[in-house]
Amino acid sequence: MEHLWAFWRSAYIENVDKISSECFLCEAIKQPPEKYREYLVLHKGKTAFVIMNLFPYNGGHLMVCPIRHTDDFTSLSEEELLEINKLIQACIKALKMTISPHGFNVGWNLGRVAGAGLEQHIHCHIVPRWNGDTNFMPVLGATKVISQHFLELYDKIKPNLDNVLEEMGLK
Repeated sequence: MEHLWAFWRSAYIENVDKISSECFLCEAIKQPPEKYREYLVLHKGKTAFVIMNLFPYNGGHLMVCPIRHTDDFTSLSEEELLEINKLIQACIKALKMTISPHGFNVGWNLGRVAGAGLEQHIHCHIVPRWNGDTNFMPVLGATKVISQHFLELYDKIKPNLDNVLEEMGLK
């Protein structure tokens, strides 16, 4: 029997009963800035924020979310829409600088039938993609291999995102 080690999952398994029933996005953004790394929050703006996906499709999978808890995309104000889109642009620039993906999947899953894992708080996914990142593991083994610890990746993305946000006048 072969083993695939995913040491970082132990923190989730050990704390699964302690996880708040509150929206995990709302819980993360309510934290003080000194806890942002622990909650994977990369940036908090006026109306929107950027957070790393704890269970990513690929390394560097980010989400841009309105701070306001809503499940209705059509309820977003012009201010929220503008900041969200500027943050998506900044994230793409920062990811290009940090991990050099060949492309991106960027999109919203609005509602459970559209694939939303969390349908109560809308969020836009930014998934870095590389030539050949789809291989036999997810197809035959129903397993996705992420080669870098998420906190290590957080520490690499954060300074680049901060620099891009500053250049764009968002920080």
